[in-house]
Amino acid sequence: MQTGDAVHEGRKLVTLNGRVAIVTGGGSGIGRGIALGFADQGVRVAVCGRRAELLEQTVEQIVKSGGSAMSVPADVTDRGEVERFVASVVNEWGQVDILVNNAGVSGRTPIDDPDDTRWLNILDVNLTGSYLCSKVVLPHMKEPGRIVNMSSVLGRFGVPGYAAYCTAKHGIIGFTKALALEVAGRGITVNAICPTWVDTDMARQGIEETAAILGMSAEAFRTQAVASVPIKRMAEVGEIVALTMYLCQADAASITGQVINVCGGATAGSGG
Repeated sequence: MQTGDAVHEGRKLVTLNGRVAIVTGGGSGIGRGIALGFADQGVRVAVCGRRAELLEQTVEQIVKSGGSAMSVPADVTDRGEVERFVASVVNEWGQVDILVNNAGVSGRTPIDDPDDTRWLNILDVNLTGSYLCSKVVLPHMKEPGRIVNMSSVLGRFGVPGYAAYCTAKHGIIGFTKALALEVAGRGITVNAICPTWVDTDMARQGIEETAAILGMSAEAFRTQAVASVPIKRMAEVGEIVALTMYLCQADAASITGQVINVCGGATAGSGG
């Protein structure tokens, strides 16, 4: 990869160094990995989420490595909090070049559950949160802007008992495609990533919850889950990070409205 500005076919391209990225859900797991990945490339990184202590751990790790980062606790389902967070980033650095809509929650939502609270929360955080963050960030984003939405393989197929999460992640795919066309003329790309199982706290929580429902140990269910992936392993956070970095590079300027599976072959026979 070239460093500094480069000219390609008469068009000036700019690398990631010096750009400003917002990563929602940046306090742990994939979000933290993406924030650290950006910082390694000289990007100024702002992370938001509900747990201030986790966000500060991400910022501390970046600053210790010589990077520039800030955190603002914010609930992505609350437009006022999103506006406050984005305003603080713009006031600090004057711009937003990249948005990664990574904040998400999961959990079982069987259709016979009399309580709708978890269904509403999962849709709010995963889907409405991505909509609100994009809506608030876009007025501050100029060419070459990048939005990366985190979907899931459950945005490609269904899993019994997880209707809310499947619905939200299917919705992210539709949102990605529609928004990509809406902002294409502004030099902004919008893409989505669909990971399979990734070894994170969210995955461990899902494994434990499902294993308990099935009356088996978490380790036994994990073994079963991994066996269902053709490459016979979970994806690594670094693999999701690498794809995110590429989609935000100048070389990916023609990639928009795309949904890319990082699934170990799990969707190969599903048409997804």
